[in-house]
Amino acid sequence: MEFLPVFKYFQTILAIAAICGLIALGVTHELWVPLLAPSGEEGEDLSAAAAAGGAPPSEQLLLSEQAQKNLKLTSKPLRPTNYWKTIDVPGMIVDRPGISDRGVVAPVTAIVTSIHHYAGDTVETDDVLFTLRLVGESFQTSQTELFKAIKDREIAQEHIDRLDDLAKAGGVAGVRVIDLKNEVRRLDVSINAYRQDLQIRGLAPDQIAAIASGELISDVVIRVPPVAADENESDHQAPAERLPAFEVQEVNVRLGEQVQAGEMLCTLSHHQSLFIEGNAFRRELPLLQKGAEESLPITVELAEDAQGDWDAPIPPTTIHHISNTLDAKNRTASFYLTLENQFRSYQRDGKRLFLWRFRPGQRVRLKVNTEQLENVFVLPAAAVVQEGAESYVFRRNGDLFERRPVHVVHQTQSEAVIANDGSIPPGLYVAQNAAVQLNRALKSKSGTAQPGVHVHADGSVHANH
Repeated sequence: MEFLPVFKYFQTILAIAAICGLIALGVTHELWVPLLAPSGEEGEDLSAAAAAGGAPPSEQLLLSEQAQKNLKLTSKPLRPTNYWKTIDVPGMIVDRPGISDRGVVAPVTAIVTSIHHYAGDTVETDDVLFTLRLVGESFQTSQTELFKAIKDREIAQEHIDRLDDLAKAGGVAGVRVIDLKNEVRRLDVSINAYRQDLQIRGLAPDQIAAIASGELISDVVIRVPPVAADENESDHQAPAERLPAFEVQEVNVRLGEQVQAGEMLCTLSHHQSLFIEGNAFRRELPLLQKGAEESLPITVELAEDAQGDWDAPIPPTTIHHISNTLDAKNRTASFYLTLENQFRSYQRDGKRLFLWRFRPGQRVRLKVNTEQLENVFVLPAAAVVQEGAESYVFRRNGDLFERRPVHVVHQTQSEAVIANDGSIPPGLYVAQNAAVQLNRALKSKSGTAQPGVHVHADGSVHANH
């Protein structure tokens, strides 16, 4: 119990010392408080970092050669250009009536005795398609009347030659000679009419000459007609090589079948000149009308088939005409574009066969120009990354990539249009792809990646293990 007063004495001393220490700190705070605070710039940076939830990111990223190969990075210099905004319209390749397909009909009533070509065969102008045996009386009548008229003319001319001298001597009346000359003129008219009739029925000039000499024809040969050309086609639209060949698309008759005059024998196709039929909604018609009036180019892309091994790109085309009717079911208007086909040829069994690149029924996408943007930069969509309200591209300087903010004025699935507003000058080399991966790698370097994940140098993100 004798220690209790001593303990209370020391407790009192400690309390007084603590109070004196606090008073001393308060009096000298102007001297020691600044020593605890960071410098002004460092404090501002830390405040900004604290507000952002992490350290401020650097705008430059150094990538190794291996990382660039992993990302397959490519870069190109910026070049200002003009760009057309477009709308996508579905379309389909179709036949061009009167040019791409044509039918071959029987000129007379006859029986099919020979079929020389079948579906899939390639035929050229004047090749024989069918041989028909004549059974119609009118055709035989035209032949016999032609031969008879020719012989009657020869007889009348012989009379004129014999009586002409007698008429001059007064032995025969001149009226008789005049009547014979009129008869010759009438026979000439009949002969010409019969020749035209036989020619329309499909006979060749040598066959008509044989009939005139008395050899009547019992068979008629049907040949391949010449390839039709578009009379409204200008010289710059005409193909460099117009093929004189058709493909037999369908044979409509059989051997031994009797056909009537005008009946379809076969269908020939020539797919060098085709149409693309596009279908647009009514609200898009003003844009199409503007494109037709100004002959604006329209880009064509195959929707179903890949480019394949055709090296030549699909050339831009223009609107040929716009339909003046609306589809009652879909409420769409059709418009048509000309398409010159591309072909390859190969030999088989001594014959030249053709392979066409475009075929009726193929679906396409049409990019119709609507508005032109002038003096802009056009980059692939993968060259731009968006982060909040900002859009960035990466300037390349050797192995160093610098993130630069840009203004995106238009963007599609494949392209991004950047304003030429001075934020990035022309001529700078910019990464053309992997902008998202580069941005992730940059954030990983600066420590701004999301918690619980880590970012590799190639931009890939993985959860922490």
